[in-house]
Amino acid sequence: MPVKRPLGHGSVLLAVAFGLASAYVGASSVDGEFWGIPTDVEIGGVTFGMLGSKLLGAVAIVFAGYGLYLLTKRALHDRTPSKRRQHDVRNVLRLGFGVATVVALLGVATDQWVGVLFSLGVVGFAVTFALQQPLFSLIGWLYIMVKRPYQVGDRVAIEGSKGDVVEVDFLVTTLWEINGDLVSSNQPSGRIITLPNSVVLSSHVKNYTREDFPFVWNELSIQVAYETDLEYAQDLMREEADDFLGDEMAARIARYRERLSETPVELEVQDRPSVNVVQEESWVEFRLRYLVHPRRGQRVRNELYRRILVAFNEAPDRVKFPVSRNR
Repeated sequence: MPVKRPLGHGSVLLAVAFGLASAYVGASSVDGEFWGIPTDVEIGGVTFGMLGSKLLGAVAIVFAGYGLYLLTKRALHDRTPSKRRQHDVRNVLRLGFGVATVVALLGVATDQWVGVLFSLGVVGFAVTFALQQPLFSLIGWLYIMVKRPYQVGDRVAIEGSKGDVVEVDFLVTTLWEINGDLVSSNQPSGRIITLPNSVVLSSHVKNYTREDFPFVWNELSIQVAYETDLEYAQDLMREEADDFLGDEMAARIARYRERLSETPVELEVQDRPSVNVVQEESWVEFRLRYLVHPRRGQRVRNELYRRILVAFNEAPDRVKFPVSRNR
């Protein structure tokens, strides 16, 4: 980033230089000569002098647009510490300065600013039918920027695809795939998924790591025999989970309750890990319920499994495992 500011200043200075040159050539064309070169020769109905002035003016506009974009981006970058916000600011500035530069170039080329804007409106209606999908994707991008169903860095599931959002461009969203056909247990597969932004207008979007509350509920299932001391096993599971997650989970639940208080939803939420019991045909299944960050889900699950199984194996007379072939 440190090179951006000098590059931006240099582009603005070049824009000023080319702008002055454009004005000078335009003024010289009135005299019909520029440095000994005749400027009243017509090319396609436009004099050589006016053509040169327009070309220099167009170069000035390009440098001005690029330089102002870099300087504005840098100024907002310094005031926006979040990488997610920096990504959004960059895209908005690119679109704004890009459109402004194109309109300015057309205005310089035609000398009809009002006509250019009117023509763009008419052409816009005409291309709507020819470019429906790209336009829907652009509308989808605007929806993403305003409503925030997800942003860069979030873990999401969209239309059967699951992954971490690494890029939200004007037309497409890029995901770093999680799970998929190659791996499981919420692990990255290494593949990149590209989705048109228009999918957010017609599909369900599951966001696992929203910025205001980036946690989800997980369950860990362990099967035991009917001969098990069920109350003892439940207490043991809760103790091991509470020892590993208790204080951390309680702090997260406090945030969860604050979020719930802002909605009409009323839920009873426990602030420590809990165990639910499900009766199966040949065994009893304990389901440990706890709150965790999605990117730590598998590591936490592995550690809880290890701790609970070690504790169960230390009490073989009170905790029995099923031996049925139906398991």
